Amino acid sequence: MPILQVFDPPMCCSTGVCGPDPNDALVVFSGALRWLQRHGVDVTRHNPASNPEAFMDTPAVYDVLMREGQDVLPVVLVDGTIAFKGKYPSREALAERVGLTPA
Repeated sequence: MPILQVFDPPMCCSTGVCGPDPNDALVVFSGALRWLQRHGVDVTRHNPASNPEAFMDTPAVYDVLMREGQDVLPVVLVDGTIAFKGKYPSREALAERVGLTPA
């Protein structure tokens, strides 16, 4: 199965449900990631506040950050290749990219 890595912009949590005003896009995206995991996709998320070395140690992410700056985040890799950048993709887009049929 594919390996999907999400490199989030700096935030207090990756779920989007922290604080009094949750980010609906992050809540939907987190649900999409859970769906992918239930279908066998290896999903990992990285936050620069808690795991900065992942951003430096992943060549595709490091290179795009050096070229385009931090505004390019989030970056989503599938099998080490940038699949999405600058926004959180839909479940349908993620499913298509990893070879699943969205339900």
